[in-house]
Amino acid sequence: MQLYHMRGACSLADLIVLGWLGVPHEIVPMTLDSIKSPDYLALNPGGNVPLLVHDAFALTENVAILGYLADLHPHAQLAGDGTPRGRAEVMRWLAFLNSDVHKAFKPLFAPARFLDERDLDEALAINACRHVRTYLERLDGELADRDWLAGHRSIADPYLYVVLRWAHAKGVDMAGLDALAAFHERMSLDPAVRQALRAEED
Repeated sequence: MQLYHMRGACSLADLIVLGWLGVPHEIVPMTLDSIKSPDYLALNPGGNVPLLVHDAFALTENVAILGYLADLHPHAQLAGDGTPRGRAEVMRWLAFLNSDVHKAFKPLFAPARFLDERDLDEALAINACRHVRTYLERLDGELADRDWLAGHRSIADPYLYVVLRWAHAKGVDMAGLDALAAFHERMSLDPAVRQALRAEED
């Protein structure tokens, strides 16, 4: 199993899940240049990460990869407790993180996609940070009385950890989000998370 991964990207979530599951895998490090190379585009026309290659199966899109890994190892219950409601609860938060929270960071990562005038980048960033903050407040409320988003450890939690790292890196106001701070600290101490971060450095 190969995971095409780029430092700082959302593919870190997949790397953490591979560690939680103890799945043997190879990390294929990618860069902004290599994800646009003809060879990579032949595998992943989207020109992004993550890409998971398992035998002859090439799978793109983070949510699909996380779900696939969880379904390969149902005993770990990372996609719920085996009931439809349990799975739906995990997918609810995974979808929110992917379609709403992740999307809200795009003006911070690539302002040129939104505005032609570079003198407006700062205003765009301020507005984007404010937008991200509203989503984080909702997530903080959900974690006020639980350790994990879905009530138990799931594939949604590494994704949340990734966006929290982005929030810190991009200067989003994190004041008062105590439940998220505690979650971030717990995740940062997790052996699989630490191993994934070391792999990024290597």
